[in-house]
Amino acid sequence: MIRAIVFDVGRVFVRLNPRPILELMRERAADCRDLKSLIAQIELDEHECGRVSGAGLIERMRALAQLPVTSAELEAKWLDMFELEPDMVELAQRLAARYRVYLLSNVGDLHWQHLCRQYELHRLGHDALPSFVAGVMKPDAAIYRQAEQRFALEPGATVFIDDRSENVDAARALGWHGIVHASYADTRTRLRALGVED
Repeated sequence: MIRAIVFDVGRVFVRLNPRPILELMRERAADCRDLKSLIAQIELDEHECGRVSGAGLIERMRALAQLPVTSAELEAKWLDMFELEPDMVELAQRLAARYRVYLLSNVGDLHWQHLCRQYELHRLGHDALPSFVAGVMKPDAAIYRQAEQRFALEPGATVFIDDRSENVDAARALGWHGIVHASYADTRTRLRALGVED
């Protein structure tokens, strides 16, 4: 029987639209073809593991620009990339009335603080473990072990929902149930197949 449901955040509760930050970087003559290229150049993993602060991440972006740009401009555009998925938020809220609901996300302090201010995601469910707090990112087994301890999870009674199959596979390897999120309807159907009713 499932007693706990652990959700990823990005591409589950919020869609990502990197256009604002990419357009600003291109306007300032930075060599950023797409989000993947920008992430690689600023070593986003270091930020999302808590080893580089939000201010440090913004400075890395400034260093890529060949034309002047302020930290404030960069931070505003870096934060302006989320669009809420209301159906998924409402699903989690309904589930939280009957199950323990938690968030486990690869995210840095800048985005996490913004998501909490803008959408109050920290109030969604019973607790959250962002990767910058954990010091490690999915799919590393260590973050799931931290989640087990922090949330008092029983692996066989826990289902993990994430848009990335490698992250779900890592949870399954530890005995959790897993759902690769593709859409609200599909995830709801898969939860029901596990006996989870909202």
